[in-house]
Amino acid sequence: MAMLAQPRSARAFLSDALQHCSRMAKALRDWFQEAQREREARGRKLLTEWLSPEQWAQYEAYGFFDVTGSDTGRRYRIRHGTVANVYEVDEAGQTRAGWCFVPNGNLVAGDVVLAQKIALETDERGALAVANNLEVRAER
Repeated sequence: MAMLAQPRSARAFLSDALQHCSRMAKALRDWFQEAQREREARGRKLLTEWLSPEQWAQYEAYGFFDVTGSDTGRRYRIRHGTVANVYEVDEAGQTRAGWCFVPNGNLVAGDVVLAQKIALETDERGALAVANNLEVRAER
């Protein structure tokens, strides 16, 4: 006479199902994180190809680089980031105004700061026309 397997308890079934879901969620998270790291690396590589040696040195050392506006000759400091990261600076390097403008799409920081650089260096007035002005605190 064959023995029938005892049915698993509901608790054991749910425990196994939760463990499986947890492993799948971790695998998915790891995959997304790796994809994001690859996107960040590509964005950084493209940025290095477009920055001057002086801008790249500045970016590596301080996390920002300066550009000159195409229409007014004003100097702008673009910080690493994706929002609220563009500042007009005076001759002494003090912040005068802040600007927020970003390209459409889900872009990594390297791609965003490159787009901001190109916009300010080729169409400064157009870039600032769509930008939001930021409140800037006085630097000490």
